[in-house]
Amino acid sequence: MPSILITGCSSGIGKRCAERCRDQDWRVFASARKQADVGRLKAEGFETLWLDLESSASIQSAVRQLRELLGNAPLDAVFHNGAYGMAGAIEDLSREALRTQFETNLFGTVELNNHLIPLFRKQGYGRVVFNSSVLGFVSLPFRGAYNASKYALEGIADTLRLELRNTGIHISLIEPGPIESKFRENAYLAYQQYVEPHLGDPSRNGEGKTPHRTAYQSMITRLQKPGPVAPFTLPADAVADALLHAITHPHPRIRYRVTFPTRLFAALKRLLSDRLMDRMLSKVGGDGSR
Repeated sequence: MPSILITGCSSGIGKRCAERCRDQDWRVFASARKQADVGRLKAEGFETLWLDLESSASIQSAVRQLRELLGNAPLDAVFHNGAYGMAGAIEDLSREALRTQFETNLFGTVELNNHLIPLFRKQGYGRVVFNSSVLGFVSLPFRGAYNASKYALEGIADTLRLELRNTGIHISLIEPGPIESKFRENAYLAYQQYVEPHLGDPSRNGEGKTPHRTAYQSMITRLQKPGPVAPFTLPADAVADALLHAITHPHPRIRYRVTFPTRLFAALKRLLSDRLMDRMLSKVGGDGSR
């Protein structure tokens, strides 16, 4: 039975991918950041790991536990899915906000992966799949921290793919567009915790207030709106389909572009000038309401 470690399994994409892999007779190690979610996953029959990507100690503990659970069995794949979005204009992002975004979306992911690469090297094979985003290659306003973390993740994946050529370790990126998940809910929580408290800080600019207050009201309305907001939103199964191809096909793709917006923007980025692309992305992103 092949095995896979999946991060960020509390809900949405990670949870559905864990379920789909299990349905395909994979041994799934499902991880989550909150102990309550770990307990819930365990109650549903998954082998579980507590894993907080912001904590090196948690990462090291999870890897030790994973090795114990594996015993002499191999680890066939890892799906680096754990991440979240942070809403806010670039000029309103503190160093702390950016650091926190990168700790989970990039630093913790790379640290975990670096612990797993020796396992794959020893085996002579392995599948490493990173969950990126359409915002890993195009940018939208008021999503700067998330944009930057996913651009950086794509750079890491592309470099790793070159460094691991001819090792039997395959590197793939999944680039979803809008997917049904708790992404907006979590992005709003991050905004409340890391951005909003600093908007009236006199030390941040001469006036002590953000020039984006009106846009934030539109953004907050969008983030709090229930149900799909963006057109062409797909269920998490669309990502699970891509993951299953990446971990089972003899020749996995380098990039899996999931949803129509991702494929459209990838094509437009090749065809349009930078100025025309900026104009289109500004229209799509709007004043935070889209």
